[in-house]
Amino acid sequence: MSNRIMVVAEHSSHEFRKVSYEILSLGRRLVDQSGGELVAVVMGKDMAEASKALGKYGAQRVLLAAYSEFNPYLTDAQCDLITKIIQVETPDIVLLGATVLGKDLAARIAARTGGPIAMDCIAVRMEEEKVIATRPMYGGKIMADVLLSGTPKILVIRPNTVSVSEAEENPDMTTLDIPVSDSKLQFIEKTETESKIDLTEAEVIVSGGRGMGGSDYSILEELAELMKGAVGASRSAVDEGWRPYSDQVGQTGKVVSPKLYMACGISGAIQHLAGMSSSKVIVAVNKDPDAPIFAKADYGIVGDLFEVIPLISEEIRKLKTQS
Repeated sequence: MSNRIMVVAEHSSHEFRKVSYEILSLGRRLVDQSGGELVAVVMGKDMAEASKALGKYGAQRVLLAAYSEFNPYLTDAQCDLITKIIQVETPDIVLLGATVLGKDLAARIAARTGGPIAMDCIAVRMEEEKVIATRPMYGGKIMADVLLSGTPKILVIRPNTVSVSEAEENPDMTTLDIPVSDSKLQFIEKTETESKIDLTEAEVIVSGGRGMGGSDYSILEELAELMKGAVGASRSAVDEGWRPYSDQVGQTGKVVSPKLYMACGISGAIQHLAGMSSSKVIVAVNKDPDAPIFAKADYGIVGDLFEVIPLISEEIRKLKTQS
């Protein structure tokens, strides 16, 4: 193996996801420390032009795997491709985003290569030649430092936990010609949700729980739109059928790390806290002054959310008008 770091850059509709820039930036910082090389892998057709921009975030080489059968939902074929690239490139570290695709793909790669894997990492550092990842364990109750031994070390990074930094690189672009095994999976259907912003990449999330009392989330949707954020929900709200499962935040839903997380009418069960405890700032609105969520919140408002949230929205509108 080498000091080479390989990043699997994820994209949708020919646009790279924000987490791809985050893990590239992390990879570049690690490469600058170790003196290695940062290589980005891009799977899919017609991505050559868009991939040139990866140099802006530190990629020194870009490998274009433009095989025609690419489908972002058929991860067994993608795993076959990435495994073959790893055999040629022999990276010491492989970085992926902790998205639905990234987690699925990373687990398969680890099984195929025998490399150690750390899921949902919020930080990575190097001490001499040791690679140490920080990740939540036991439902987010603790943050553990994990030492990875063996290669390739597969690190799956939680979105919004590492900063994006720019570099001035003009990456070498290489188009790969690697045969890929036929997928044993069959793509049937894709259903788009109405959410404009992916919860895992949103910088602002306004979530509602059982305290919403029903499926009318219009006051939360209005506030989220004002702050260019997304709307989330607790498991109880999803179980009631008030919001789709794709909006669920928590241990059995999506794990998020926004700059601002607003918990409205959410009591703060440990399963919910496991999905949002790494948020930069947490604001809780609840009528119950003894709700567990207040112990985790940076700011708490004891009151009726149907009175408090419209007031917050009104103040934000005033600030926008003044600016």
